[in-house]
Amino acid sequence: MELMEPFTADPHALSPLPLAFLGDAVYELCARQAVAAMGTAHVGEMHDRAVALVNASAQSAAFAVMEPVLTEEELAVYKRGRNANASVPKNASVVDYRRATGVEALFGYLYLKGETARIYELFKLAHPEF
Repeated sequence: MELMEPFTADPHALSPLPLAFLGDAVYELCARQAVAAMGTAHVGEMHDRAVALVNASAQSAAFAVMEPVLTEEELAVYKRGRNANASVPKNASVVDYRRATGVEALFGYLYLKGETARIYELFKLAHPEF
């Protein structure tokens, strides 16, 4: 299954927070596709499964699995996102939230580059249950 064709924005020209904003949606779409592929379930149950994959602590844990296979370029994008100045919500630790922002920035960057296969590869690596 393919994501929609990306807009023609230069991912190198965007700051990390817009990349993370876009990447949040891309990561959630991956999670929703994975949950939907598991089979028929109640919508509320599918929502709960997807939320469990996209919260800051889950994305932080996903980064720990992805990190060894990231290229230098990908790691640099992740670090830009991780170090972006964003306010941390009360329900997340600072470390988890910053890591999650880095992962989202990476997914937004890969999406804008049209690297959907790499997005799915990283998502499946982090979530082998799918």
